[in-house]
Amino acid sequence: MEPQMEPSGGEQEPRAVRLLDLPWEDVLLPHVLSRVPLRQLLRLQRVSRAFRALVQLHLAGLRRFDAAQVGPQLPRAALAWLLRDAEGLQELALAPCHEWLADEDLLPVLARNPQLRSVALAGCGQLSRRALGALAQGCPRLQRLSLAHCDWVDGLALRGLADRCPALEQLDLTACRQLKDEAIVDLARRRGAGLRSLSLAVNANVGDAAVQELARNCPRLQHLDLTGCLRVGSDGIRTLAEYCPALRSLRVRHCHHVAEPSLSRLRKRGVDIDVEPPTHQALVLLQDMAGFAPFVNLQV
Repeated sequence: MEPQMEPSGGEQEPRAVRLLDLPWEDVLLPHVLSRVPLRQLLRLQRVSRAFRALVQLHLAGLRRFDAAQVGPQLPRAALAWLLRDAEGLQELALAPCHEWLADEDLLPVLARNPQLRSVALAGCGQLSRRALGALAQGCPRLQRLSLAHCDWVDGLALRGLADRCPALEQLDLTACRQLKDEAIVDLARRRGAGLRSLSLAVNANVGDAAVQELARNCPRLQHLDLTGCLRVGSDGIRTLAEYCPALRSLRVRHCHHVAEPSLSRLRKRGVDIDVEPPTHQALVLLQDMAGFAPFVNLQV
């Protein structure tokens, strides 16, 4: 057996490089932690104090936070820890926190992040008008907002939003059951010029008066969801066809007072409508009954 050679000239074997020895700002934060899911970051910060400090530094620089990345049920304490140092958020989605999220949980986050551009609070029924007021007053760059299934949203809350958010383009008011025509008319007059996408789905108190005012005040409107708005009829749809040249998609399923003649003008322009024309529906029905009916001519 040959004897082992000793390092000559005082040479030392290279020391193994540990992960935390790499530059944090230049390497670990932009190229490593940015690719680690939030759920894994929660585990990583438990490894040691050094890893906890690294994770906190990463979280402080977050631009986008989606609670769904952590899991379907995010505890209150975990949300507070994850966002306690974040001051540069541009996108915030908190739908998984809907069962417990209250004003006192949200207001500090909004106060630290005035540059928010997108906020999703769908289903957060424990919030109040106070939270929406703080959002409108503190986040003037807001462009996209989801308040779907937030029963606390009313006309007064919506007015403050319209007055203080000049950049607002996308608004989801699905199943905000307190809203009536008057609130939507007011929204259209105050902020309609910039709206591109609006959902009023499943709002039984919204009718033609609201739709007509939206049409007259929202020339840039591209997407409108009226699914289940039982009071909307053909008059509102005809006004949309006349005043909304940018419209690309329209959802009117379960709007039983909307007749095909009011939709035909939009179809000719290529607007995507979720209700098929009657001739297509009849053909599908015949095919279901007969298996296949290529010989049927439905043009009378």
